[in-house]
Amino acid sequence: MPNGEFAARKLVRQRKHQKLLKKWLKRKMFNLKEKYDPMGPVPRARALVLQKFAVGQKQPHSGQIKCVKVQLIKNSKIVGAYVPGDGSIGFIDEHDEVTIEGLGGSQRGQMGSIPGMKYKVVEINGVNLNLIRTGKKEKPKR
Repeated sequence: MPNGEFAARKLVRQRKHQKLLKKWLKRKMFNLKEKYDPMGPVPRARALVLQKFAVGQKQPHSGQIKCVKVQLIKNSKIVGAYVPGDGSIGFIDEHDEVTIEGLGGSQRGQMGSIPGMKYKVVEINGVNLNLIRTGKKEKPKR
């Protein structure tokens, strides 16, 4: 550790370097979430469904995961979103308005064996997906 009359500059520079090694602090200081995350700083966003498709799971699991390709309304960026629940993909049609939110993987990434999907569908045309799936509410016509 430097000591002496003119050591403060070096100490400040070292401290700044150590702080920037923390990933969460670096993201916060340089506003990286707002710059690179398609949804920006918000937890949920509305989007229009462009296409339905299935993705194979990562090893060691097998099976097809149902997903939709959506276009965000706020900035027209296209992202993929996972559709949770058994048979839920049947309630989603093209050009429906869905609400998506983060899937919950670490550092805004994918979760588990779902390859490349960072978001999940929570509402269809303003109605909760679980309520539609269990039959308690009907999907509104648009």
